Amino acid sequence: MPRPTKFRKVEFFPKDDYFVPWGKPKCETEEIVLKVEELEAMRLKDIEELNQEECAEKMEISRQTFQNIIDSARKKVAIALTEGKAIRISGGYYTTNHCKFKCMDCGEIYEINYKHDKLVCPNCGSQKVVCSKKAAFCRRWCNTESST
Repeated sequence: MPRPTKFRKVEFFPKDDYFVPWGKPKCETEEIVLKVEELEAMRLKDIEELNQEECAEKMEISRQTFQNIIDSARKKVAIALTEGKAIRISGGYYTTNHCKFKCMDCGEIYEINYKHDKLVCPNCGSQKVVCSKKAAFCRRWCNTESST
């Protein structure tokens, strides 16, 4: 029986999560799904220019797992670019330190890092704050299966 998949730590979520080749209608275009952790692997290695060991450490996975993730990501992007397929960024096995919080008193929605003080609203100082995963209003990037 295979080992369960370990969640990968992700720090970045794109504002745009769907890319379509210019001039092709979305409904006629095949799509490739790029997992959130695959995008993170490419960001760390290709944009942040970290070495493989540093990338793996940031994502809290082994170097071999990191290599498998980035190989998969690069192959998917190459196929999409050469064959004119759309790229949808979605899903995967990831966790994050970032979460949107909502103040139950003033309604302010804000993003913080779990390691920081998450008990006081930065807008009104109220202690009635709830993680969006519990408030169930942020479903786009908060993957409830991978919550920390």
